[in-house]
Amino acid sequence: MEDVVIKAENVGKYYRLGQINTGMFYSDASSWFSRKLGKEDKNLKVGETLGDKSGFWALDDINFEIHQGDRVGIIGRNGAGKSTLLKVISKVTAPTKGRIGIKGNVASLLEVGTGFHPDMTGRENVYLNGAILGMKRAEINQKMDEIIAFSEINEHIDTPVKRYSSGMYVRLAFAVAAHLDSDILIADEVLAVGDAEFQKRAIGKMNDLSHKDGRTVIFVSHRMNAVKSLCKSGILLDKGKIVLQDDIDKCITRYQSNLFDKKINEDLSHYNNEFFDLTGFRLVNENGQEIDGAIENGDKAFVQIELDMKKVHNAFTTGYAIYDSEGTLMYWSYQTDIYDENNNVEEGHNVLTGEIPSHFLNEGEYYIYFSASLHFIQWFVNPEEDSPCLKLSIMGGLSESPFWTIKRPGVCAPLLKWDVKH
Repeated sequence: MEDVVIKAENVGKYYRLGQINTGMFYSDASSWFSRKLGKEDKNLKVGETLGDKSGFWALDDINFEIHQGDRVGIIGRNGAGKSTLLKVISKVTAPTKGRIGIKGNVASLLEVGTGFHPDMTGRENVYLNGAILGMKRAEINQKMDEIIAFSEINEHIDTPVKRYSSGMYVRLAFAVAAHLDSDILIADEVLAVGDAEFQKRAIGKMNDLSHKDGRTVIFVSHRMNAVKSLCKSGILLDKGKIVLQDDIDKCITRYQSNLFDKKINEDLSHYNNEFFDLTGFRLVNENGQEIDGAIENGDKAFVQIELDMKKVHNAFTTGYAIYDSEGTLMYWSYQTDIYDENNNVEEGHNVLTGEIPSHFLNEGEYYIYFSASLHFIQWFVNPEEDSPCLKLSIMGGLSESPFWTIKRPGVCAPLLKWDVKH
């Protein structure tokens, strides 16, 4: 078809473990000379040898087509191959096998600072990026004011970018990629570095680019609500292979289901850290018994967390985030939501129990993710990235009223009190 702008045919990317691929020219040159002279390669990982030929396929037999104006979300667990695929599309790295055809120029936002020279000012980097995209200086001048305004770093635009914070880096990098003329915009999880307001504006801008300008957008994120708000179609990756390419809602539902299936018997010790050991994360009823199977809307259910605290901090907070089967965030809940000194954890064994409100969620399946952090300081377990997962199924019991014996429209189904006067 004429409007196909990206076509991947049997694309594969193979990485050899222990081979010359350190990411730095000096280290790679050192490894090469060591191997030529038969000496020890100091850049090898512990246990590897010069003759080690082991490796893995980061991508394996990838086939897809993306059309002009498409907004495609690429989702999957950490290590699924998402970033590698974007690097292949952006021609940062070449595929080991297969081919990928691209029609038009590509603006990529893969990592903080990608494409920026640290010793150049923000303004100079805008010209540099524009030149890479094939734009003339006059064209860049026309867009400069818009770029500066969107990035909100007016007073720092003539400061070397090596002095920028990660948030400033991302705001300027996205503003450049979004405002300079390109046919395809690629954005990785790097947008998560920005604050909530910037993320909202970035999603809105990418929507506008697709709707108004007909540009193709490829977006990678672990935040399913962000992916769903922007993308219409999706590609679900797992272990370097495409599991599903379909409507984004179907991809998210499949992803959530696969994620739960993989985590149901997961070893919780994976999440232990310097502050606590996670010894329990389960759904229980009002008698403290673990819930096995579906419950009715009016039944009481609780999320129970067991922590062995090694040390405490007054900013420590833990709880859960709950999403529906399509990846829509229902709510977050923490033990610190209501101020009570009795809700603080102490050193030693702690059992925290948080109630899931009855007669609130609609019928369906929900996924509950564990969360723990030092509030606004440090994540221990981020529920939107890598977290233990529980599944809650709600069937029936929506109301005693004869008017609502089946599932109601909407994401929630609360029973709210009404007062009728005659």
